[in-house]
Amino acid sequence: MSAVDIEAFVHELARVSGEAILPFFRSSIGVENKAHAGAFDPVTEADRAGEAAMRRMIKATFPAHGIVGEEHGSENPEAEHVWVLDPIDGTRAFIAGIPVWGTLIGLASKGTPAFGMMHQPFTRETFWGDRARARYRGLGGERALHVRACPDLAAATIMTTSPKMFREEEKPRFDRVEAACRTYRYGADCYAYCMLAAGHVDLVVEAGLKPYDILALVPIIEGAGGIVTTWDGGAPGAGGRILAAGDRRVHAEAMAILNG
Repeated sequence: MSAVDIEAFVHELARVSGEAILPFFRSSIGVENKAHAGAFDPVTEADRAGEAAMRRMIKATFPAHGIVGEEHGSENPEAEHVWVLDPIDGTRAFIAGIPVWGTLIGLASKGTPAFGMMHQPFTRETFWGDRARARYRGLGGERALHVRACPDLAAATIMTTSPKMFREEEKPRFDRVEAACRTYRYGADCYAYCMLAAGHVDLVVEAGLKPYDILALVPIIEGAGGIVTTWDGGAPGAGGRILAAGDRRVHAEAMAILNG
């Protein structure tokens, strides 16, 4: 299957999932809590409907492919080609009516992120990439995505979804990186990584991510010229502690602080 075929198929997955999800946005949707022991990990019918729609299409088109999804678990995860799905990355934003959420659709080949898309049906924006290139489509048309140059942390804008995502031993390390940066923003989930790929921010530092939180974003960031690894420089596809930067100088400086 060619890259063009994959791209067209993923755009169709995005369209179908968006049609399933969007009627629930800014509605009186019910919210369930998936977490235990007093924590809060929300899930909605929109999450489940969006993922179910994508799974049906994948199974019908690529029955030998595996699927790993946030809401409906794993099927054939040892397959050569595995789809990694997060129907709503940013459910807290979704239930608050704030449009900084998106559908993440990733394809791993032999365990390596090969293609990824972030689709936001409400704003009608789509970001996608295949590690070699990255593109954006929105109300202003379509264009290539490129990260921006940034010489050091002192000139950088850093983003993270929330400082509360870090464990006790991780928070001081993040704080040191944040303190070295020019400015910061919180609360964007997958949008932070797409803004990095689009050249609007310079650094994203997070922890505790699952594969479906990050795998789809890796080909977009790399296709735009950026770098994304774990805090210790490892492959990011499995999630965990994630460090993404538009400029390798900023990545190296942040990684030194995180591991210092």
